[in-house]
Formats: sequence, C-alpha cells, structure tokens
Amino acid sequence: MERRTFKTFGLFATAALITAFSACQNKETKTTETKKTDSTAAVSADEKIVFVNSDSLLTKYDYYKDLKVKFEGKSKSAQADMQAKTQAFQREVAQYQQTAGSLAADVRKATEERLGRKQQELQTYQQNAGGALQNEQAVENEKLYDKVAGYLKGYAKEKGYKMVLTYSKGNSAILFADESLDVTSEVIKGLNADYAKK
Repeated sequence: MERRTFKTFGLFATAALITAFSACQNKETKTTETKKTDSTAAVSADEKIVFVNSDSLLTKYDYYKDLKVKFEGKSKSAQADMQAKTQAFQREVAQYQQTAGSLAADVRKATEERLGRKQQELQTYQQNAGGALQNEQAVENEKLYDKVAGYLKGYAKEKGYKMVLTYSKGNSAILFADESLDVTSEVIKGLNADYAKK
C-alpha cells in the first residue's frame, strides 16, 4: 500500500510570509538595484523603501515558532495514528494469508472483498486526515499573513515608508541592498511585543 506523508508547517508558513510581505509592496512601482554596503546607519523616513529578511523573521517570530511546534506535534500524531491503523490492517491480511488455504472458496471470496473494502477505507481515511491537517494549516497561514501584513502596514505608516520589500535567500527580487534599509530586527521586536501582549 502506498504511504502518504503529511506535510509540515514550515513550507506553508514560508510561502505565507513571502506573500504577506509582497502584499505590502506597491506592485506598480519598479525598483532598481542598490549597492550593498557595510553601513549600519539608522534608516531615515526620507528613504521611503525598506526590506525585511523573511528567513530571519521565520526563525525569530515567536508566533510562528509556536505554530511550528503545534503543527509538528499534530503531524507526528497523525503519522503515528496512520501507522498504527496500517500495521493493524497488515496483520489482518497476514493472518488471512496464513489460513486462506484451509478456507472454503466462498469464505475466501468474502474475506478478500472485506479486506479490499477495508484497504479502500484506510486510504480514504489517510487522504482525509492529511487534507484536514493541510486545511488547518491554510487557516493558520491566513492568520499569520494577517498578523504580519497588518503590522507592516501600521509600521510603514508610522515610519513614513512607501514600500516594504521582502528578502529571502534564493527567492527574492532584491539582489543588492544597502544594509541600512534592513528593518528586520525592528519588525521582529515589534511583532513579538504584540504577540506577547495577546
């Protein structure tokens, strides 16, 4: 029987965060490449454009870390449950195979039909359980999106920024940027402060 694995929360959340940051951008505005420097000067509101490193945010945002732990636990529980059901079915099949030679033809046929139905039910259960977990992850991703996008909207308004870009290694439109435009630490601090209040 084919084994189906349950996806973990990390991939979904990464995509959700990248989407959240991108949603805060002005899509009609095209940016040009800026030279990366060693400058650590504070970002002034006059610059109007800043960026956040989504890789760092994923590892340091307490809300995301809690969600990750939650869904890793649910995924392990679902896998253990499925493994137990699969092993029980396999034992039943093995028991039938040991006694099949001594059974009447009609009994063998009925048993094989019953085992076939049970196998289909097991596959359906597995698909439904995996789908339910993914649906729950999608709901949580939406909440994560709303939290990050909502915070960035207020943060940008307060600082006077017109655009907040996202940077993720290997998946970014930003090739070079001055380090003084990186507001990741400040954003993480604000997000964690908001999460701690709730």
